[in-house]
Amino acid sequence: MASHQLPLAGDSDPELEQSLSTLESFLGLLGYCQHTFIRATLSWLAFFLLAVALPLFALEFSRCPGCEKFEIETFELEILVARAVVAAVSLLCLSRNLRKYGIRKALFVDRCHGHMTQFRKQYIQKIRVFYCLLASWFGICFLLKAAREVTRLMYLHQGSWWLSVILFFACLLSWSYTTLVFLSGCALFNLVGNLQIIHFENYGKVLERDLDVSVYIEEHMNLTYDLSKISHRFRIFLLLEFLIVTVTQIMTLLQTTENQSIINFINGGDFAVLSIVQLVGIVLCLSAAAKISHRAQSLGSIASRWHALVTCNSNDASGSGLIDNGGNAEFCPRPLSVNYSESDLESSDYMPLPTYAQVTSTTSSYHRRQAFVTYVQSNTGGFTIFGWVVDRMLINTIFFIELSLVFFVLGKTITITVK
Repeated sequence: MASHQLPLAGDSDPELEQSLSTLESFLGLLGYCQHTFIRATLSWLAFFLLAVALPLFALEFSRCPGCEKFEIETFELEILVARAVVAAVSLLCLSRNLRKYGIRKALFVDRCHGHMTQFRKQYIQKIRVFYCLLASWFGICFLLKAAREVTRLMYLHQGSWWLSVILFFACLLSWSYTTLVFLSGCALFNLVGNLQIIHFENYGKVLERDLDVSVYIEEHMNLTYDLSKISHRFRIFLLLEFLIVTVTQIMTLLQTTENQSIINFINGGDFAVLSIVQLVGIVLCLSAAAKISHRAQSLGSIASRWHALVTCNSNDASGSGLIDNGGNAEFCPRPLSVNYSESDLESSDYMPLPTYAQVTSTTSSYHRRQAFVTYVQSNTGGFTIFGWVVDRMLINTIFFIELSLVFFVLGKTITITVK
């Protein structure tokens, strides 16, 4: 039942292997698979050409007299830098994980807690969700970006139409590449979180099996160990992306509030697209981290309910978990109900009564279960960034800090003159 056992050669699943191979090929096209020096060099060369050189080339050849009054050139240069930096951080951090551990270990597919067969379909399903999530958000942002570029082409067209069309496609190509690199990195972290959530949600089913308490403790230790490794591998990525996005949003706010000219879709549209893309990426990361933390913290309540149900279902009156009422042992008539809030409907920590026939509940076994419950409740854990657990409380704190920064910038840039 150890979680660190690797799948046997005959235990491989062709469909899962195909899904992982396709995912690795897709990430390789974006430059994430830098397993050799040549591939790493080509990857960063492609990044420099598509994310830096190509948009600078388009920006240089799209200069026009009408652009000066809109301050488009200044805005676009800052947007280019912000877009390239977040994509570079995503490419640098996640390509290192893939190069060091490989696609299977980077996604913790080999960490199957002894139940790889039952997890295969869920793994494949989560990988498909990765593609759907990435395609849907990229498609929405692409339509916004294309609409902005078409509007700019119509109102600020100068010179040859052929040159304008070439610059139009060059801008879309560069934006598509950097946006895909950034969003795919965030979606990949989201995928790692979703795959790990499968193991946490399966823990309630593990408790239904008639096993020794030491096995449950070992399984919980394996879960928390994998979670600590995920936190260690992705904390720099998440922290840098969050700081860069925060700085970019403050810069955007300063540029739009201090500007004396009119802000419209032509000169400010790219700011809106950039903000949407970055916020989507951060939300994907924070939601995955928070889900992992909440599943880890919910294991305490799962273990407590398991302990109560086993104690109520025991026929041993000496187990200190039964109430003797006139010589008849009192059992729990039905599983303990749990009231979830609407945001917790995805949680699957509901656990019915044990399905095995009878559980011997001596005083010794009762205390062993109680010790197990105490251990789980004292080691809730979660996804951490240098000791800070990413959960609803931390996300609320981040929100109010960001809101305070926004109000501070607005107070410094927007003034109301009273005549």
